Amino acid sequence: MTRRLAAMCSVSLFCLTSAANAIPEHAPRPGGTAVIAVAAANSDAAPIVMFDDKRVLVLRREDEWIAVIGIPLTQSIGPAKAIVRIVDQESSTITFEVKPYAYREQHLTVAKAYVDLTEEQLHRAGRERKIIDGALTNWRDVDLSDLSLLEPVAGRRSSSFGLRRFFNEQPRSPHKGMDVAADLGTPVIAPGDGTVTATGNYFFNGNTVIIDHGQGFVTMYCHLDEIGVEEGQHLTTGMPIGKVGATGRVTGPHLHFGTYLNGTAVDPALLLAPAD
Repeated sequence: MTRRLAAMCSVSLFCLTSAANAIPEHAPRPGGTAVIAVAAANSDAAPIVMFDDKRVLVLRREDEWIAVIGIPLTQSIGPAKAIVRIVDQESSTITFEVKPYAYREQHLTVAKAYVDLTEEQLHRAGRERKIIDGALTNWRDVDLSDLSLLEPVAGRRSSSFGLRRFFNEQPRSPHKGMDVAADLGTPVIAPGDGTVTATGNYFFNGNTVIIDHGQGFVTMYCHLDEIGVEEGQHLTTGMPIGKVGATGRVTGPHLHFGTYLNGTAVDPALLLAPAD
């Protein structure tokens, strides 16, 4: 890596707020996004960027290649490194600082069967986890220029991303999405173009749809009352994909909306287009 490129990478950590927030803001925190200029766009060959052994979404913005890195909720605070591979050049390392962020707690009461699982339920949840993880970590090469998403459903944001959750006072994994409370049967739409990579009725998530938008950018929709799409179906922005429900582990009708980059859950609020 040349010193010039090293210098560019070390300082090009910024908040990109171009055209309708087409790229999320630089929010380098656990569960956030690091938006980094990694190379000059001297050719049409995009650099390959790896973070935590996972490939990262890269798009072209004017005269630069921009990496949009999803940061895991479990990421340590402090320096983090990504690897950049450019055609006909040696691999290089870029470093960015992950900053602390305090997520609140949330205490919920649900049916005992969704907390104290039987052996059969544990096996089912484990099988389904493999299916879901496979869809959430899928990579599909596609040119992307706009990562902004529409609101998938009209409603009230009832539970935010990253909450440290307790079900029946038992600690569980942090909340990896945004919950939107809405009436049973409220239409849910595809917030961006993509391909359906998984649908199913899962123990915890209920009726679920997963959409692949390309380059490891994936969205998930859980607890649906009805699923209106099929695996392999191509979707365009605004197409209906189902209806709000109360299936799976829930306290009432709502949509769980999850967004993923390089296989890790990130705050959906960072990717939603600003309201008109």
